[in-house]
Amino acid sequence: MIEDKERKIGKELLMIAVKVIIFSLLVYFYINQQAFYDYSPSFEKIAKTRIESIAKALMIFLGPSLAISTLRLVVIYWYIRKHNFKRNIKDNFILGINRIVSIFNTVFLVIAIITIFNVDPKEFIFSVSIVAAAIAVTFKEYISNMINGLIIMFSDRLSLGDHIKIGDNEGKILDITLINMILQNEDSDMVIVPNSIAFSSVIINQSKQNTKKLSVEFDMALENGYTPEYLENHLNKTIAGYSSNIVPGGLTVKTLEINKDVVVFKAMVLLKYYDKIKEREIRRAINTALIRLSATLKKVNNKSVIDGTAPKTNG
Repeated sequence: MIEDKERKIGKELLMIAVKVIIFSLLVYFYINQQAFYDYSPSFEKIAKTRIESIAKALMIFLGPSLAISTLRLVVIYWYIRKHNFKRNIKDNFILGINRIVSIFNTVFLVIAIITIFNVDPKEFIFSVSIVAAAIAVTFKEYISNMINGLIIMFSDRLSLGDHIKIGDNEGKILDITLINMILQNEDSDMVIVPNSIAFSSVIINQSKQNTKKLSVEFDMALENGYTPEYLENHLNKTIAGYSSNIVPGGLTVKTLEINKDVVVFKAMVLLKYYDKIKEREIRRAINTALIRLSATLKKVNNKSVIDGTAPKTNG
C-alpha cells in the first residue's frame, strides 16, 4: 500500500514536471513567435492563426492547472505534517481538495477549448448566462449534491472508513464523491446514498464512539414469562466465547414494548472495536440462542399440554 502511494506521488511530481516543461516551451514560443514564423515562412495565414490559438489555449489550461496542482501538493503535505499522519492516510480534507482541483481543471479546460475557436471567454460566459441559469434550475439536485458533498468532505464529523448508520442503511464509508456517499454494509454490498439525503438525515457515527454497538430486536410470547434479567443471563452464556471482542458486562436486554400477546425486547452488545466478521458471528450466535430458546419452550409447553401439567415459566 505504501509503495503504491509512493508510486502515485512520483507520478504526480512527474506530471507537474512535464507540465512545467510544456508550459515553458509555450511561453518561449509566445515570446519568440515572430522569429519562429520568419524562420518558417511557408506557414499559411490560416495555419499560423490555428497554431496561435492552440498554443494560447494550452497556456490558458496549463498555467492555472500547474499552479493549482502545485498548491494542492503543498497544502496536502502541510496538512499531513501538521497532523502527523502517514503518507497513505485517507482523509476527508485530502479528498475534498482533490475534488476541488478536479472542478477547477474542468473549468480551465472548458475555457481553453472555447479559446481555440477565438471566442472571448468573457463574451462566452455572458452569452450563456441565461442558459446557465436555466441549467442550474434544471439540475438543482445535482448542484445541491455537489455542494453537500464538499461540505461533508471538509467536515470532521464523518471520515473515510467510519461505520455509520443513515436511516435503514448501515455500513462503512468507502468513498465520498461529489454526488454520492458509498457505503459497504455487513453483507459486503455497496450502498449508494445521495449526498443531499446524507446531509439532511440523522447519522449515527459509531466509529466516533469508543465502542461499537450491536443490537438485536426480538419478541417473545407474553405467556412465556421471560424477563430481561433472565434473557441477559442466558445470552451472556451464549457470547462467553467472544469475551476478547466484547466489553465486560457489555450485554444488556431492555423491554421496548408490551403488547397483548408478545413482548418486544432489544439486546445490545458493546464491542471493543469494529470487526465485521466477529460482529456477524456474535449476531448469529445471539439469534440462534433466541431461536433455540423459543423452540425449547414450545416443546415444553406442548409436552405440558399432553401430560396435563402446567407449563414452566422463567421469572
